[in-house]
Amino acid sequence: MTLRGLTLLAALLLVLGVDAGAARAQIGKGYDTSLPIEITADSLEVQQEEQFAVFTGNVDAVQGDLILRADRLVVYYRANAAESNAIRMIEAYGNVFLSSPTETAQGAKGVYNLDTDKVELTGEVQLTRGESVIRGDRLDMDLATGRTRVSSNAAGTQQNGQGSGRVKALFVPSNDDAE
Repeated sequence: MTLRGLTLLAALLLVLGVDAGAARAQIGKGYDTSLPIEITADSLEVQQEEQFAVFTGNVDAVQGDLILRADRLVVYYRANAAESNAIRMIEAYGNVFLSSPTETAQGAKGVYNLDTDKVELTGEVQLTRGESVIRGDRLDMDLATGRTRVSSNAAGTQQNGQGSGRVKALFVPSNDDAE
C-alpha cells in the first residue's frame, strides 16, 4: 500500500470513528536514542546535589536528526555522570518545538524520558508532516517503535478553559503520484 493509500485509510478510520479518542501514525521507527545530546542556551544553572541542570533562553537540544527547542529545559541526570547515559530525562517548558527530518510537533510542555525512549507533549499540541496536520491536547511518541498517539482532553476543555476535547486531523494527499 502506498503512503497515499495509508493516509486515506487513516482518514477513513477517523471518519468512521475507529479509535475516536486518538489518531495514530508510524513516526520515527528505529530512532537511535543512544546518540549524544548537545544542548545550547543563553544560561545554565546546575543543582549538583539534586542532580539536575536548568537551561534557559533560546534552548536547543540536538540528538542526531532530532531537535528540541524550548524557552527552558530541565535536564535530570544520574549520580554517576561517567555513565554513557548520564541524562535520564529532559523536561521542556514554553514554546516547545520538536522536529525530525519528516515531521514537527509543538506544544506547551514536553518530557523526553531517555530510559523508555518516549516523548510526551501537552498543551495545544500540533503534529505536522508535509501539509498534513493533527491537533490535540497530548502527543505520546515512542521513538523505539515509531508509534505516535495524539489524544484529546475527554472533558472538552483544558484547565485554562481552552481545547476542543477532540482530535482534529487534516490529511493532504501527496502529489508524488502525479506527473
